Parts: sequence; C-alpha cells; structure tokens
Amino acid sequence: MKKTQSKARRGEGLYIVLISIHGLIRGQNLELGRDADTGGQTKYVVELACALAANPEVGRVDLLTRQVIDSKVSDDYAVPEEPLGDNAWIIRLPTGPRRYLRKETLWPYLDCFADNALGHIRRVGLRPDVVHSHYADAGYVGTRLANLLGVPLVHTGHSLGRVKRERLLEKGLKPEDIESRYNMTRRIDAEEETLANAYMVVASTRQEVDEQYALYDHYRPEHMVVVPPGTDLGRFSPPRPRAPRPPVWHEMARFLNKPDRPMVLALSRPDERKNIPTLIKAFAGHKALREHANLVIVAGNRDAIRDLDRGSREVLTEVLMRIDEYDLYGQAAYPKHHASDDVPDFYRMVTRTRGVFVNPALTEPFGLTLIEAAACGAPIVATNDGGPSDIVRHCNNGVLVDPLDEKAMGDAIWKIISDRERWKKYSDSGLKGVRAHYAWEGHAQKYVRKVKALRKEASRVRRGQQRLSGKLAQADRAIISDIDNTLLGDRNSLRALVQRLKDEGAGVAFGVATGRRLESAQQVLKDWGVPTPDLFITSVGSEIHYGPEITPDQGWSRHIDHRWDREGLMEQLLDLPGIALQPKVDQRPHKLSFFVDPEKAPSMHDIERLLHQQDLQANIIYSHDRFLDLLPVRASKGFAVRYLADKWGIPLERTLVAGDSGNDEDMLRGSTLGVVVGNHHPELRRLRGFERIYFAEAGHAAGIGEGLDHFDFFNGCIVPEEG
Repeated sequence: MKKTQSKARRGEGLYIVLISIHGLIRGQNLELGRDADTGGQTKYVVELACALAANPEVGRVDLLTRQVIDSKVSDDYAVPEEPLGDNAWIIRLPTGPRRYLRKETLWPYLDCFADNALGHIRRVGLRPDVVHSHYADAGYVGTRLANLLGVPLVHTGHSLGRVKRERLLEKGLKPEDIESRYNMTRRIDAEEETLANAYMVVASTRQEVDEQYALYDHYRPEHMVVVPPGTDLGRFSPPRPRAPRPPVWHEMARFLNKPDRPMVLALSRPDERKNIPTLIKAFAGHKALREHANLVIVAGNRDAIRDLDRGSREVLTEVLMRIDEYDLYGQAAYPKHHASDDVPDFYRMVTRTRGVFVNPALTEPFGLTLIEAAACGAPIVATNDGGPSDIVRHCNNGVLVDPLDEKAMGDAIWKIISDRERWKKYSDSGLKGVRAHYAWEGHAQKYVRKVKALRKEASRVRRGQQRLSGKLAQADRAIISDIDNTLLGDRNSLRALVQRLKDEGAGVAFGVATGRRLESAQQVLKDWGVPTPDLFITSVGSEIHYGPEITPDQGWSRHIDHRWDREGLMEQLLDLPGIALQPKVDQRPHKLSFFVDPEKAPSMHDIERLLHQQDLQANIIYSHDRFLDLLPVRASKGFAVRYLADKWGIPLERTLVAGDSGNDEDMLRGSTLGVVVGNHHPELRRLRGFERIYFAEAGHAAGIGEGLDHFDFFNGCIVPEEG
C-alpha cells in the first residue's frame, strides 16, 4: 500500500471506516444487477463514501471490501486500493479464497477479513472516529473491529434476515430449504450481535425501524436514526429539450412495434423478491395498457440465462415464460445488457414518453431506484411494503399498491398514464421532493452531526501504548498457547518444547492464554517447570499481565469494561435450571463462571437470546460441555491476542496460537497461525480445512512442536493463503 495515500488526511477531520464485504465494488461503472449480491447496497456505500469525504468536517473515508482475484470478473476488483477522489478510498482486503463468492458462503472467512481490516487501520496510523458496517456480514466484522479499537459502531442493515425469512415462508419455501440456501440462522445471529453492540443504527425509513428492526431481540429504539440515502442530482436529472435519443433507446426499440408509446419501466436485479412476474401479469391483464403502452424490463446483465446463478436463472426463465404466455411480443422489451451509465437514460425515456417507473418488489427497505426515477421526472408506482411510503409522502410523486394485487397495480399505472394533469403533477412534485429530501449533501451533513455526537458519548481513555522493557519490545513474532491439555499434559514433550524455545526462540515472545485465574496459572506452570512467560492472558481473556514482574495491562481492563453488568448477568443466569455458580476463587472482576448440566440447562442460543431481551451484554464461552464463562463483549482469548499484536506491533500472521477446546476457537480463527493439538476436544473439528489451522497428530506440547515445524515458525515462517 502506498504510504503517501495511507497517511493522507485533510486537517483534523473525522476518520470514518465503512465496511461492505460482499458483491463487487468499484468507483465507476458498478455492475448493478450482475447477481443478487451486486445490487443497490454497492452503489449506496460508494456514493456514501464520496459524499462523506466531500464534507469539510471529514478528513478521511475508507470503504473496506473484499479483494477478488478471479478470471470471471474484472481485474478492477483485485486492485488493493482505489481512490474515490480526495480523502476517500476503496480498500480491498484478502478474505478466504481469492475467487468470487456469494455472500452466504463468506461466513467462515470473516475473521480473516477482520484481522486484515485491523492491519490496514494500523498502517494508516489513525484511530477511526467510527466504524460503520453495512449488512449482516459486515456487522459481524464491524462488531469485532469496533470493540477491539474501542470506537463506536454504526450499522446499516440494508435488508434483514428475520424479514426475509418471513417473506420466504409466506411464499411457501420450507424452513430447511431457507436455511441451506441462505445460511439464515448465522445471518440473524450476526444481526442480533451487531444490534447489541451498535451505538447507532441508520435506517432509511420509519417503517424499517418500527416494523422490521422491531422483530429483533436487541431492538433498541433509542439507537435508531432515520437518515434517507441520497442520489446524485448531477447524474440523475430530467431530459433536456430536443436532446438526441440515447444509444440505449435503440437497444430497447428493437423489441417494440411502437417504441414511442409510454414506457412502463421496471429496473432491478433478477431476484424473486423483486416480483417482476407480477408486473408482467398486471400489464398483460390490463387491456388499455396493452393497447397504449410498452413494458420494459431491465433485469441485470446476461450473456446466457443458463450461465446465471440459480435464483437469477429461475426469475428470468419465468419472465420469458410469462411474456410468451401473454403473447407480449412487440409490446415488451427485455434487453440483455446495459451499462451503469445507461440507467439515467432509462429513467429519462420514461419521462420523455410520459410513462411510469414501477417498483413491484415484495418488500423494499428503501427504494433507491424510486428517488433516481423521481430525480429524472418520472412518476412512480411502488410496493406499499417498506420505504416507498416515506418517499411518496415526501415527494407526492406516485401511488403505492399491494405488490401481489396485479389488478390494482395495472389500474394504478393506467390512471397515471391516461391523465396528463396527474402525470405532470407527480413528475413536478417528484423533482421538487428529491431536491428537498434526498440529496447526498444533506445526508452527509446529518450523518456527520450524529457521528460527532456519538464520539462525545463514547469518548474514553485510550489504551496505554507504553513500551515495557524486555522481549515484547523487540519481538517480531509470538507463540501463545492454552495451558491445560495443550501446553501441559506430557512432561517429556514439554521439556523438549521449553528447550527448543530457549535454543531457537530469540526474538519470539512466549505467552499463555488460559481460562485459569492468574495465580492458578502461575502455580501450575511452576509445578511443570515452565519458565515465566513474557505475557499472561488469563481468565478466558479478561485479564492481561506481563512477566516476570506480572505487570497488569490496565488499558485492557478499561477497554473491556464497556457495558459490563456483572450483577445483572449473575441474577439472570442463576434463575435458570442446570446452571450453578463456580467457586468464588474462580470468579474475576470481568469473568463470571458457571457449571452447566447439559441435560437440564437451556441451550446456549436460548441463554444468549434471554440476555439480549434483558439488554445485557456478554461474550458467552461454552467449553467441554460443562463450563460456561461470561465475559465483557470486548473480552476473549482471541480479542486479547489481537489487542496484544496491535499494541506491540507483532503481525498476526507471525503469531502462532495453540489450543485444544472451544474456548480457544476465536484465537485460532482468522489471520493467526493456529495449532490444534492431537488430543483436542471434538468441538474443534469444525475448524478442519482452514489453511492457517494445523491439526497435529501428536498431543500436548509435542503437537505444538509439530505445528512449529509445519509453519517453519522459527525460520522463514510459512504463512498459507487464507481460505
């Protein structure tokens, strides 16, 4: 990465980090509608980044997304850094396999994205004023990044899993099919966690807040802010008088017998939720529309329908079958290709022909296409489910209909087309309303005001960056191991590992990460003849100390105290069957420990949901089918490892971690080099297949030694590709 750009910042303005992971994102010629993952969100985040960077109170904006190196997509998506004008950049980070992946398959690689995002921010050398995540996958990453950095998290859902699941069930899909296709449980869990941690949730409409976010256990109305997205009024504008017909007109006209008739336009990606077949049925079933108008369907880009993903293939196949069924040849256009720059011309053709833009989606969180159409002077007919109600209320530029009532849809379109005064009223009102309510400049101003208020609310002492004397100050790599059943368990292999650390470990910091309290960890290491480590992560990641003086890291304690309600958590857990408090000696200021009887106790998912409903925050760690630890949301072994790597400047890819059970999982995932010893608990089997996690044949310390050899850790340090 270029140092000059990485350090660039105008004055002392805000540093805003936006995260949008899935799909394909670039600064120009966005491939909107290419697939289900490259829709309005990609455009929204790029335009938001540019609008924020143009605000005089903003110094730098980084839009973090996934790097894609794949011959099937443009090389643009492989470029690590792309400027978006002054003070804004798209930053593409390696995440799992290099190839393009649909969002439902990205979940196993998000820890790697989070680690690489932290590395980028360290290179920039600035602490963000806010981390803003977009969609559930970015919410998962943003929660970890914001908690580690100690900065406020802002979130925009764009679409919500609980809402989507309800809609799909209503359409007759089976729960098991929804789960296998959309990974819905994982998505909803991530959304709940994100809502629990977000300081502010940005919604586009009041309906989105009241009816969609309200379905979540961790819905907090006081954290919701309605800030409608903007549109580029320079790009989306009415047609100029006597301007020549755009090239896309000729592409459309070849389908139509009378191309100058009023155009009924639908423009979206080919997704079943966009409900295009119902619009076709509405048009075909309305005699006057068929006689006096044309239907134009712009549904993404394609070379051959058979080469598209299953969802797009099914939608477009149904579109063609409906057109054939109703014999709409000569009355319906469905072009195969269009560029991003053609989109305003489509809207302007609606205005030129005195037609109507239609958004028939089953549900529409906002409806960016509606304000784009309005900015070009086109009246609208739109679904009554979601954001369009706010747009019509502000702009008075069209009619809302039940998206499943094709007769009402057809009648609404015809009433606008057939009434010149009504058409002109909606066209003029839309132009005025968009300028008043949906300009990006106004959006950025409101956003900046809210973020500045958040920064004051969330201000806290920054963690200490003092350098202690000793190995940590000079180390360029680190080994951090769990104690019980990992480092300890076999004396012969332990002696060999300790000797190897002495002989080959110059410049290597050695630490332990354990569920034990500090005093217990010190004693058991002494009993086994292990020299005092350079660092102790104890009580499942809730405490950090440095040896040999056992100096506490007070910055870590302050950092993790965020939203920690020890008494409230204890009260809730002790009321549950099969849950018993561990002895007092095992309790710590930032750790609550319980014994669990799995035959009697609720599931961990039910416990998590209960805490959400009580507005209690905790990181829940369950291991060995009988131990339950509650920690602050910012505390865990994995968080502590990353905090230490950041604080001491030790790259995560040169940090080898070793463990044997579930409470080691979050430090094994991500960019670290992980070693799972041969005597591991079955709960870690799900980590097999990750290139940076090595499953040793040998147990205990011998397994760690095997992992050191596998990664050639003391020499060249082999770092496998992620994924």
